Amino acid sequence: MPRDNSIKSILIIGSGPIIIGQACEFDYAGSQASRSLREEGIEVTLINSNPATIMTDKVTADHIYLLPLTVASLTKILEERKIDAVLPTMGGQTALNLCMKAEEMGIWKKYGVKIIGVDIHTIEVTEDREKFRKCMLEIGVGVAPSAIANSFLQGKEIAQDIGFPLVIRPSFTLGGTGAAFVHKKEEFDEALNRGLHASPIHQVLIDKAMIGWKEFELELLRDNKDNVTIICSIENFDPMGVHTGDSITVAPAMTLADTTYQKMRTMAIKMMRSIGNFAGGCNVQFAVSPDEKEDIIAIEINPRVSRSSALASKATGYPIAKIAAKLAIGYNLDELKNQITKSTSAFFEPTLDYVIVKIPRWNFDKFKGAKRELGLQMKSVGEVMAIGRSFQEALQKACQSLEIKRNGLGADGKELKKQDQIVQSLEHPSWNRIFHIYDAIKLGIPVKTINKLTHIDPWFLRQIEELILLEKEIEKYTIANIPREMMLEAKRKGYADRQIAHLLRCLESEVFKKRREEMDIKRTYKMVDTCAAEFEASTPYYYSTFEEENESIASDKKKIIVLGSGPNRIGQGIEFDYSCVHGVLAAKEMGYETIMINCNPETVSTDFNVSDKLYFEPVFWEHIYEIILNEKPEGVIVQLGGQTALKLAEKMERYGIKIIGTDFQSLDLAEDRGKFSALLRDNNIPYPKFGVVHTADEATEFSKNLDFPLLVRPSYVLGGQSMKIVINEEELEQHVISLLEDIPGNEILIDHFLQNAIEAEADAICDGKDVYIIGIMEHIEPAGIHSGDSYAVLPTFDLSDKIIKQIEEYTKRIAVALKTVGLINIQFVIKDEKVYVIEANPRASRTVPFICKAYDEPYVNYATKVMLGAKVKDFKFNPKKEGYAIKIPVFSFDKFQEVKKELGPEMKSTGEAIYFIKDLTDEYFHEVYSERNLYLSR
Repeated sequence: MPRDNSIKSILIIGSGPIIIGQACEFDYAGSQASRSLREEGIEVTLINSNPATIMTDKVTADHIYLLPLTVASLTKILEERKIDAVLPTMGGQTALNLCMKAEEMGIWKKYGVKIIGVDIHTIEVTEDREKFRKCMLEIGVGVAPSAIANSFLQGKEIAQDIGFPLVIRPSFTLGGTGAAFVHKKEEFDEALNRGLHASPIHQVLIDKAMIGWKEFELELLRDNKDNVTIICSIENFDPMGVHTGDSITVAPAMTLADTTYQKMRTMAIKMMRSIGNFAGGCNVQFAVSPDEKEDIIAIEINPRVSRSSALASKATGYPIAKIAAKLAIGYNLDELKNQITKSTSAFFEPTLDYVIVKIPRWNFDKFKGAKRELGLQMKSVGEVMAIGRSFQEALQKACQSLEIKRNGLGADGKELKKQDQIVQSLEHPSWNRIFHIYDAIKLGIPVKTINKLTHIDPWFLRQIEELILLEKEIEKYTIANIPREMMLEAKRKGYADRQIAHLLRCLESEVFKKRREEMDIKRTYKMVDTCAAEFEASTPYYYSTFEEENESIASDKKKIIVLGSGPNRIGQGIEFDYSCVHGVLAAKEMGYETIMINCNPETVSTDFNVSDKLYFEPVFWEHIYEIILNEKPEGVIVQLGGQTALKLAEKMERYGIKIIGTDFQSLDLAEDRGKFSALLRDNNIPYPKFGVVHTADEATEFSKNLDFPLLVRPSYVLGGQSMKIVINEEELEQHVISLLEDIPGNEILIDHFLQNAIEAEADAICDGKDVYIIGIMEHIEPAGIHSGDSYAVLPTFDLSDKIIKQIEEYTKRIAVALKTVGLINIQFVIKDEKVYVIEANPRASRTVPFICKAYDEPYVNYATKVMLGAKVKDFKFNPKKEGYAIKIPVFSFDKFQEVKKELGPEMKSTGEAIYFIKDLTDEYFHEVYSERNLYLSR
């Protein structure tokens, strides 16, 4: 059946600000769906309150509404535009819940809007735990023994019948919000109370805990003819009990017998057909018993694009959201093309001749006092994905992608050696359990014992054991006499040169230059083609391995590499991916072949349709360097990918690789507080008194020259990492010792903290000579709260003309003095009508996407073109300055009930929203302003 031609305009509902449990995977889904619909000539309107995303950019949709995700906002859109259909399956739980609310209020019917991609009955069946349970039993699909509680008393009675351990799952929530494992009777009352409050309909499912069972997911697509295809099978490394968003996952499934997989596949199709008559995507989760019987029960089904859909899309090369959007407007699978081969049908099941490993990324350090044990409620803030020819290679590459000061899994001298601590970690999973499994095996704890403690399948444990056996063999040699076969085996198993250097007791450079080059052991690149090389693929999407044939042939075009920002984390989120994508698009417009390197499966930058070539690789020196050797680009853009990319600038300089835009010396000068302060002094620009120390003794001695309170922080960090305001010598000493423990050898910066001061920041584009200030924002909260956690107003709301002129003048002077070519962000503090400079960052900042959306100008596009040789005067800047835009920080403290909401110089927000007001009489502005001191802590 061809597309439904009655649908000429579609409204896509976004997912709102980034929170734990609902992150940038929905930006990727919404962006892909919008492009897919516009290809069909459909007018796309999009609502979302998140300014940091590509989804809310003019390049994505015809009409963007940056409004709160409420029924009132939907009504405003429907009053202004003729909308034929709404697609609510691309915006996570937020979009589904809003769609349901609008349906209950009769909004869709009133405006003649059709719901596509899912139907209301389906949402009700899958989100209402009792309806789902009944539906599964009716079709003969097993579920865990369970019952529904709508009250505290009901819950107590059910627990008595089922017995402990049990699980509480609230209805209509995302990311496992309010869910809990309850092992003991004494823990039950509090968990039940929390679950009932977390559910918007105050309903929980209480079911028997399937402890030790293995967890699997299938990603499905169904069309209007009821054709169903399985896109990907995903196996959780961690057993039932760890939220799938917090679990290491592997694709395809590794430990499942084919007969069990076929049975699971049949059950998934049966489940999808039973929940409603709709065309679109589905994610189905199963538990499988760990014994030889491999019994299967259904956990849940999500009738929308899910977190795992983004992973499955990147894992297979099959763009689930893009195809799901086309199915929603009437197409059938056999009428659509495979997006990678461009010649075969989309009605097929991808075949993988490689292995995918996803590892989540956590930020427990930002939530002091948080319980770090993983459970049914998701706690991770991002994730990495790696591709290898084997599980071992993909696992090592994923560990290298995390940016947690590890060179991979083991072989870096950071092993935990105390058996009692290791056993505790194995029994109580946290962010580092994978490393402690390695440590346990290395310490000699039997695989059988580890399996008993963790319930992780022995196959995975044996894979890690094999790595340790290889390491023991490597350690018998030196760099001079290691056999080629052993070096090749280590590289094929994913070991980084740094790890091999550790085992051989030599330098990393010696492994590459002295041995690998001599042995002709170098990376080759393989294409992700959906069909295990059975058909020719036309999409250049690559990963590295160590084999004979290199499928990534470098062209002779002039080319630019853009370094991505790696995994999402607090302080470095989706806003840097926004800048990377715009950098790629701008470089294309300048006639360059564009190459993206990134390892984040949730983002638009790793959509293989964005750049000319995508390398899905760790943003890790060794991987990047060999891509550069393969591609021979004109240079590399590092200033768009946050601290991840900037940290690699020094090595690029050392290896003679051209950095596009602001050079390494200027980037380094801005980070070196001593040199930067000298620059400010030479340009007659005030700054708070400060000092640089290397020990706790130096810190206490220096503090005698400054008055407390003091702001203490390490250099070369993002998101205010480990920043703290201290009020006496004892606190100062403790914090400096803690910093040096965490980052040995780093410089510690100590600033005099200006109390009750106002904070502001400016972003600008500079070509080395001329400067254009794109925006000046004033923070509502006083200085002392990290800029990422502050409400901020654009333009400023109560700074005098004199202060604004000072900020403008200092911004221009600093940008030119730093020889900035591209973007720069400068932070100011204002006290007694005097402006002080806190810091300058000659790179894309967190606030740039916000300013682009507020003023409706493509500033990253302009800045990238300046990096590539254009001049500031070449652009006709025309910002739409009407009223004010407020940046609203969004937090995920609800995932850490035991942590108080206290804000200080270290960033804790996970996302942001934008809110427009006409003038300063606005009620919302006054409410926020009145609470500006409420959460200020140290």
